[in-house]
Amino acid sequence: YLHIENVGGDYTLFINGAQVSTTHDQYTPADFYISPYIDEGENTVAIVVVEEPYMGYLDENLKQPARTQFENSYIFAQRRAAIYDYNVRLLPDAEERFAELHLDVLADNSFDTQEVMAIGYDIYAPDGKLMEYSLNDITLAPMSRDTLSFKPYIYHSNPNRWSPANPKLYDLTLYIKHSSIPSEYIHLKVGFAEYGYNDNGEITSFGKPIVLKKSSYNAAADVATTEREIKALKAKGVNCLCPDYPQPNWYYDICDRVGMYVIDCAAISSPTNSDNREVGGTPANAPELLEAYLMRVEAMYRRAQNHVSIIAFRLGGDNSGNGYNMYKAYELLKSFGDSRAIIYGGANGEWNTDI
Repeated sequence: YLHIENVGGDYTLFINGAQVSTTHDQYTPADFYISPYIDEGENTVAIVVVEEPYMGYLDENLKQPARTQFENSYIFAQRRAAIYDYNVRLLPDAEERFAELHLDVLADNSFDTQEVMAIGYDIYAPDGKLMEYSLNDITLAPMSRDTLSFKPYIYHSNPNRWSPANPKLYDLTLYIKHSSIPSEYIHLKVGFAEYGYNDNGEITSFGKPIVLKKSSYNAAADVATTEREIKALKAKGVNCLCPDYPQPNWYYDICDRVGMYVIDCAAISSPTNSDNREVGGTPANAPELLEAYLMRVEAMYRRAQNHVSIIAFRLGGDNSGNGYNMYKAYELLKSFGDSRAIIYGGANGEWNTDI
């Protein structure tokens, strides 16, 4: 896999002359599966920056701090029987007596033979106590993927409900055994929370409205400065950050650990012609840009969905027009079945916003 950040423009990735992917979102870090394109020995990687004038309309008001081009880009590898993806939340049970671990693990078999692997997890409470563990076999057909789901109760969890005043995190380890040999470990921090919204336009936590003191804040150029500035905002009474575009993963890690709500935002900001509702008048109503809108909105959601600090998702900057692309972006996020609010300040009374 090739992880790419900080390119400085929308780009197309080539490996050994073959086109791997085109991204329409320079602001959101991305992972590309490159195994089918690489050869044994020397390989050539080309990242071609695409400067299409119309693409600039999507993010004309966004600006990242100065970073070295390709900073934090890297190659990483997994075995051919591996964890491809996961989704994890700690949510209350139906009677709110304790937490349930909602864990879906997508396993990948890149062998051309049927393989049996064991997927397991351990989860520890914030005080270090082992709360639950499991190890289950899954059989995968050649060159296939399948999901193994877990849903155990995590008892004595209500004192550990996550909030800015109580930012307690559970330690979760996912692992794989293949041919009885441990082959992969993924360590995660997970918070116990449930977010939603009510008819009064308020974001809720465990069904109760949250009083939000918000600040617009994007990550600084480095981790240490960002954490220092977030802690300073919290000391001033701020409990919710509203970035303008998807942030580096460590930004959300800091908010989880320090205790700061986040309303995440897709990398869409297009105020020019935002009031022109003719087809193509505003980028939000230009059908040729639909793929780019959906790509940016889904990339925002997928990167942040497992972080307990995320309480809602914004489709874009408030003054970015409305139309077909924003309708479809809202429908896409709704299709994921997440209880968290989808917000768009530019909906102006239309149906594609929950608040």
